[in-house]
Amino acid sequence: MTADNATVEPGSLTLTAGLYRAITTAGLPLIELLIQQRTMRGKEEANRVDERRGMPSIERPQGPLVWIHAASIGEAQSVLVLVERILRTSPELNILMTTGTVTSARVMEERLPNRAIHQYVPIDRIGWVRNFLDYWKPSAGMWVESELWPNLVLESKRRDIPLALVNARMSEKSRHSWGRAPKLARALLSAFDTILAQDEDIANRLRELGAPHVAVTGNLKLAATPLPATASDLISLQDAIGDRPVWLAASTHRTEEDIVGEVHTALADRFPGLLTLLAPRHPQRGDEVEQTLTRKGLTVARRSRGDAIEGSTDIYLADATGLLGQLYRVAPLAFVGGSLIPHGGQNMLEAAQLGCAVLHGPHVDNFRSITNDLFTGGASREVADQDGLTRAVAELLGDRVKLETMAAAAEAAASRNQEVLDKAIQRLQPLIAKAVAGNP
Repeated sequence: MTADNATVEPGSLTLTAGLYRAITTAGLPLIELLIQQRTMRGKEEANRVDERRGMPSIERPQGPLVWIHAASIGEAQSVLVLVERILRTSPELNILMTTGTVTSARVMEERLPNRAIHQYVPIDRIGWVRNFLDYWKPSAGMWVESELWPNLVLESKRRDIPLALVNARMSEKSRHSWGRAPKLARALLSAFDTILAQDEDIANRLRELGAPHVAVTGNLKLAATPLPATASDLISLQDAIGDRPVWLAASTHRTEEDIVGEVHTALADRFPGLLTLLAPRHPQRGDEVEQTLTRKGLTVARRSRGDAIEGSTDIYLADATGLLGQLYRVAPLAFVGGSLIPHGGQNMLEAAQLGCAVLHGPHVDNFRSITNDLFTGGASREVADQDGLTRAVAELLGDRVKLETMAAAAEAAASRNQEVLDKAIQRLQPLIAKAVAGNP
């Protein structure tokens, strides 16, 4: 259950928590069917699916272990800088990172530092939760942003595992949803020894729901290191693009790829040789996205097939993980998806850090503070729809000075607020100290 998708109905705490536990226990056949279907669709790794049942696939390292849970790739990447700082300042510790998506798992395998390991988070069924906690015996736990699974949180609390909710976010819509189950919300939020909110509005919403230990430390995404790219891959991509006009649509969701295809078609005559780079938020949708684009008569080269970018290529479909670091470095202009649909947006700071002028739609509730910072600094623009995106891409590709001014503003805006990490570490120090002292 994520805080932005709460559907729990009101009721007494005992009944609500008990009913949730009973449903997730009795629902084993349905849960197993769901796992099977997700595995067939590539949303679970067949050779690691037992991790979702709380069964480990690797050996636990000796000594104190801090468990950090992040829902998916965005949340996981946002705390990498925190992981690195903790390991650097606390050599006694190891870190277990859990996530719930295939994409995030693959990226974490590439980017986690030494003494940090990855496992899939167990599905929130009490038996599987206990399997997980019995084996890993975390000395402390940190949950990222908004994903609050009741069995995992409450069972961890029952075992006296110190818990922190870091980079916490809570939209007004989410606060209203959780307000329909006030006792459960209070129980979950009270399980955390400390909660670090992204801004004061979020902190107030959490306090209204009964969170007792809330501090505002800012958004950790502001302190994140730029996405990586290897020099050889970057040079190869730059050589393949040459001097063609190019723009990027990043982290797109279903229906947004259709819009991107229409934008390319509308601008192809005005900008001869135009190349559109397209990186779907979920790379496993590559077949679907390609079909959407080829139906429009566009020529698509796919990274997952090893296709080369040729003179006739209209769309380079980056349907693989770990590519945004390359793409943001070669594209001067990036539209960041999840924002032309009511999804809440994706992280625009990653584009800004690497010198991209940023475009986004109106639905950016999940990244409101970052959006405001970029807009105030002249680094980004909001577009309302397909027509607005077409006009903005045309204007910026056609005006090099304006494009470079926005890109420079983006880099400047992204370089501010690095003190966020220091504030977070200061607040987390008591929990880290408990973890070191509580060596199993």
